[in-house]
Amino acid sequence: MTLMKFDSAAIGEQQARHQREEFTGALRALLMTPLMTPAQAGFAAVRRHADALREWFARETGWPLHIERDAARLYKRPADLDDATRGLPGYERRRYVLLCLACAALERADPQITLRVLGDRLLALAADPALAALGFTFTLQAQHERRELVAVCRTLLELGVLQRVAGDEEGFVRGGAEGSDALHDALYDVQRRVLSNVLAASRGPSTWPADEAPTTLEARLAALVAEHVPDSDEGRRTALRHHLARRLLDDPVIYFDRLDAELRAYFMNQRGTMAARLCEATGLVAEQRAEGLALADEDGELTDVAMPAEGTEAHVTLLVAEFLSARAASSVSEADVAAFIAAARQRFGSFWRKSAREAGSEHELAVTALERLQRLQLVTRDGTRVRTLPALARFAVGEAELKPAAPAATANLFD
Repeated sequence: MTLMKFDSAAIGEQQARHQREEFTGALRALLMTPLMTPAQAGFAAVRRHADALREWFARETGWPLHIERDAARLYKRPADLDDATRGLPGYERRRYVLLCLACAALERADPQITLRVLGDRLLALAADPALAALGFTFTLQAQHERRELVAVCRTLLELGVLQRVAGDEEGFVRGGAEGSDALHDALYDVQRRVLSNVLAASRGPSTWPADEAPTTLEARLAALVAEHVPDSDEGRRTALRHHLARRLLDDPVIYFDRLDAELRAYFMNQRGTMAARLCEATGLVAEQRAEGLALADEDGELTDVAMPAEGTEAHVTLLVAEFLSARAASSVSEADVAAFIAAARQRFGSFWRKSAREAGSEHELAVTALERLQRLQLVTRDGTRVRTLPALARFAVGEAELKPAAPAATANLFD
């Protein structure tokens, strides 16, 4: 009887531990992939823990979480709208316009659509005089424009908005916009439920009356994510806590000197409690320093800019981080960084890809490395000057210290 009770208790503890680990895995999956479909590995776990996940995100961050049979959407909203380092890789304003136009075209499309038909509908939407007045044109005649369309389609494929049925996008790029050869086209299924969840906004742009719509980009971004804050002490404290939790989970680091007085005072008082609570649920590790706080992921999974990582650019970035950390007291020019990379090529070039070993490649490598460091909030750039931020010190390499070997202590090994 005693043995059976012990086994039951052990099984119960094991099941509880499994539930906690699965919950943490589902939470981390949503942080990394806020728009999930059944194709993602963690989707089943997200659905199993739907109620607990909704409650946790509502309490800790104020981010709504909608989970359906076809998709799960964590409506993450950035705490800092002025952070220019965020965004889809390879995207600038023009490509974002194309992405928005593609979503608008797909909203009115049949359940299946070809790449060529999508391109035709984009042409019609791009001909809007309002876009032309802003200098935006799109004709699909040039190969670079067809590549832009293909890049947008591949983004929609990654998001799960489109599912490829047949065909090949590269054939469309090579074959041109004219003709109907199936070898130069691709066929997609349109996932409307996923499409409806792409925009993570508190309010849709179509809800603005024409005479009340914001006129500048900054005002539009702010209006999209504006949230109601109750006019009470508790409401304001909750808004402060949600803002800081969002930054801890979504930003590489929080620096005290980048917070306003109210946020800084609250954070100084609550950062230990907040960090402990967030780390318990996410498996992250808090790194508290005099300048601020970061939640680090020892597995290196919860980031879209891993450091250190494999590849030439990643290696160069790590070398540049070490170079800059030794010069933290003063700003450095981009030309100085390029010169350092050119010198480092003599020592490490044999490990780099062929194009990075060529003379002159140091300038492009410098730009890439500094962009990566800026996205990780390890440096800031003002024109061509680079200034280090405190968290870069974690990549500093100290002087090696040789110590005499301690005598072997074996006397008590078997006592």
